[in-house]
Amino acid sequence: MSQTDGRELAPGDVPASGVDYSFVLASASPARRRVLADAGINPIVQVSGVDEEALTAALIAERGAIAPADLALALAQAKAQDVARHVAEQPRRLVVGCDSVFELDGIAYGKPLTSEVAIERITAMAGRTGLLHTGHWVVLDGREVGRTATTTVEFAPMRTAEIAAYVATGEPLQVAGSFTLDGRAAPYVRRIIGDPSNVLGISLPTMRDLVETLGVPWPALWGAATGAATG
Repeated sequence: MSQTDGRELAPGDVPASGVDYSFVLASASPARRRVLADAGINPIVQVSGVDEEALTAALIAERGAIAPADLALALAQAKAQDVARHVAEQPRRLVVGCDSVFELDGIAYGKPLTSEVAIERITAMAGRTGLLHTGHWVVLDGREVGRTATTTVEFAPMRTAEIAAYVATGEPLQVAGSFTLDGRAAPYVRRIIGDPSNVLGISLPTMRDLVETLGVPWPALWGAATGAATG
């Protein structure tokens, strides 16, 4: 699997260009949909059935330990492959799986899910710098390619009352690292080094590289048709 150096995985053969493609996003993330929409892509959304916590536990049991960047990529791969199985007979369906993991002190943080966990994590993150890893996995007509993109995120110090107020909004409970760049947490993000769209859940430069590795020119995805992706 690719580490943070952006090394591509199994690029496969290059298909012919100049044909119509549809973009299937294996994620329910509103932020990812907005990023794609702003870039001119209207994805078909088909959420995968992957149990992230169970898969993470299985990977740790199998390997003993897994780097946060590799975990993000493994989860993205599982999501893309799960959805791709349902559209296998529909050609030119570009299936994209993404997963984000925040790393602080070498520890991977996914979605906190509860207020107690969110408060604990944000308290640890405040005034410090961490890494936001987003795994990207693309499946097209039986060929696959993937990469992890990493962005450095520096947080401002936060008072206890500010943390409590932010967590009370519910915003951080369902996002990796317990923060968002396009929401109430934005004023507490002092600086990022790297691709901003990666922090929002899908790196557009990374996606462009991956789809072009599969022979799909990026402009071919502009205005990609929407519709049901089940098959």
